[in-house]
Amino acid sequence: MATVNYSVPDDVRDAFNDAFAAENKSAVIAVLMRRAVEERRRQQRRGVALERLLKLRARTPPVSGAAIRRARVRGRP
Repeated sequence: MATVNYSVPDDVRDAFNDAFAAENKSAVIAVLMRRAVEERRRQQRRGVALERLLKLRARTPPVSGAAIRRARVRGRP
């Protein structure tokens, strides 16, 4: 198991200590760090997906508003 040392503002430290007074703070921080890592990975995957969509959109020919309206109306009762 590794030991890490981070500096945080005093008010954050105090609020954390108050909120988790009766808990194993190392375990709480480990859970929060895992969540942060997963969130960063999700953000990266979203970024890749967005880039793919934008590239696809750049290759797709534009459609007029009138054509979109016709497609919406077509087939409706």
